[in-house]
Amino acid sequence: MGWVFFPLDEELALLPGSLTPTLQEWLVRLGAWMPFEQAAEIVASFSRTQVSEAGARRKTEAAGAVYVQLQKEAVEALEGGRAEANLGPARLVITADGAMVPLVGGEWAEVKTLTIGVPEVAVTASGETVVHTQELSYFSRLAEAEQFIRDALVETERRGLSTAGAVAAVGDGAEWIQGLVDFHRPDALRVLDFPHAAEKVGQVGQLLSDANVPLSEGWLTDERHRLKHEGPATLLDQLRQWRQTHPDLPLEEPFNYLEKRAKLMDYPAFQQAGWPIGSGSGESANKLVVEARLKGAGMHWQRDQVNPMLALRNIVCHHRWDEAWPHIADRLRHDDRQRRRLKQYQRRAAKAPASAAPPPPLTFSSVKVAPAEPALPPSPEKKSSRPAADHPWRRSPIGRARFRSSSPKTVAKI
Repeated sequence: MGWVFFPLDEELALLPGSLTPTLQEWLVRLGAWMPFEQAAEIVASFSRTQVSEAGARRKTEAAGAVYVQLQKEAVEALEGGRAEANLGPARLVITADGAMVPLVGGEWAEVKTLTIGVPEVAVTASGETVVHTQELSYFSRLAEAEQFIRDALVETERRGLSTAGAVAAVGDGAEWIQGLVDFHRPDALRVLDFPHAAEKVGQVGQLLSDANVPLSEGWLTDERHRLKHEGPATLLDQLRQWRQTHPDLPLEEPFNYLEKRAKLMDYPAFQQAGWPIGSGSGESANKLVVEARLKGAGMHWQRDQVNPMLALRNIVCHHRWDEAWPHIADRLRHDDRQRRRLKQYQRRAAKAPASAAPPPPLTFSSVKVAPAEPALPPSPEKKSSRPAADHPWRRSPIGRARFRSSSPKTVAKI
């Protein structure tokens, strides 16, 4: 007897579970946007299908885990030379930042997010030159810096970061962010996020004020304006003098921070070249991608639940759902078929007489949407899983609908 197959399941492209493929897609997509209880209620309201909060959680997290795995495999393919990076645009801007999320047990953990976008033409707003970043996409993970930097390859190469004409990296100067830039685009122009530099200037002003050092009225505003339009030279000279005249003040930390990053604060040149000097897109990504879904009132996440949710948040917030869901659904179906075949294989092996030859070991083979997945021994009798031409099912409305001609769809890269 060969392997059992389910023609109707295959023809209808059913997903594991009792929900139709459409309802399951709705449920997972809603679960990526809102608490699972609300997602289940909306699906139940519109479809008259009962869905539990626990069911919504399981389906959503399972789909997210599949997408995490697909992205890992894409990284391995890129590293192994089995895939090529996309051709990038003339200019790209990257920012990176971290946001804390609550875990079960009262623990907090940092989620890192990489944001990639295209700079627009500079505009004037309130007398200041402003460069906005558009066409934003995100990559978020709860991971150590080294692992995050490697995993982000799937998004940097999808956006063509390595082949873009010019790249600017705007950030707060953290070491892990510099490591990310070194790995993905070492020749990128590096810009210290202006609000972070201005914050350090404010810290200096507060130290001087607390020590009753005389400062002109509006000193802080003037220094920030000078830093933005003239660069850091004058400010650093002032700090050197204050360190000598007020050795008792703790000016060492802000001075060292600013002096070490002097080349990253050439704001007049950056703005003239049409680059943004603020990492607002990265901070907005923290709020939109991470905090809006994972930091709600009363929410606490198991550590292994975080990355599946982040993977889904990345695609829904970047409006890539229609591109990514077919890959997720294909893998869910494939994994379900493998599980069912494995169970049947194990049952048959258990019933085999003790004297029978041991079954062949499971091997690994590549499939279209699921490389490196375990494959079972082929059936001795290969039979088509499609119903015969004269099968009664083909005369039903559902059967006929499955065989209507339609134009082929192009599935984008993961």
